Amino acid sequence: MIIIGEKLNGSIPVVGEAIINKDNEFIKHRAKIQAEANATYIDVCASVPEDMEVETLKWMIELVQEVTDVPICIDSPSPHSCVKAIPFCKREGIINSVSLEGEKIDVIFPVIANTKWECVALLCDDKGIPNSVERRMEVFENIMAKAKEYNIDPSRLHIDPLVVTLGTDETALTTFAECCRRIKKEYPTIHITSGLSNISFGLPARKLINQAFMVLARNAGMDSAIVDPTNRDMLGLIYATEALLEEDEFCLEYIGAYREGLIGNKK
Repeated sequence: MIIIGEKLNGSIPVVGEAIINKDNEFIKHRAKIQAEANATYIDVCASVPEDMEVETLKWMIELVQEVTDVPICIDSPSPHSCVKAIPFCKREGIINSVSLEGEKIDVIFPVIANTKWECVALLCDDKGIPNSVERRMEVFENIMAKAKEYNIDPSRLHIDPLVVTLGTDETALTTFAECCRRIKKEYPTIHITSGLSNISFGLPARKLINQAFMVLARNAGMDSAIVDPTNRDMLGLIYATEALLEEDEFCLEYIGAYREGLIGNKK
């Protein structure tokens, strides 16, 4: 599974404080522990005013790259900030994200068209998050038309069908899962991702909902997630689920993760 490490996001209070204080060692430590937990990408989100964002992203990305060569996931609601941050990265990573809201897709897709950069694409438009599977699939088809226009192969896209809060919508998982199945059937090489903790917002014992969602969504075709790779319980479930879904021959990845001390009881 593609694991996009989420621990360097300025919306997290301790990270936001480190950004304000320009705490180099804090940023590097958070990058290092995610790399050591086998994160596929490290998400870097500044969560500062846009006039400070590019400079802050540059500082954060350079610190991450001092301690690891794990590729960067550039995370910003501003497509212009994302594009400006690309030159700071030593290797291709992921842009997080585009959608059919405003000009996002037409700013980012032309820039990454002839590169190896990948991109998260959210199934929403100027009307917000669609309520039904059918409307989300309409948005998906429009995104894929744009990808074809810019010659971006489906394998470079991480589609986020968008999970809403279970506490306000009991169909949150079933709608997401049906989108996953339809998308994977139409485009087998495409990736499906999620900021999976959104589903538990406002509920008690959130980690239980998050873990159950991960397993069920993985079974529906989700193969990428923005998640804390240092969360041993979640990581253990990811490795176990892949083994059960016949995606880990002879459970070698699961066994290897246990031997490395990434899952199971701490050594």
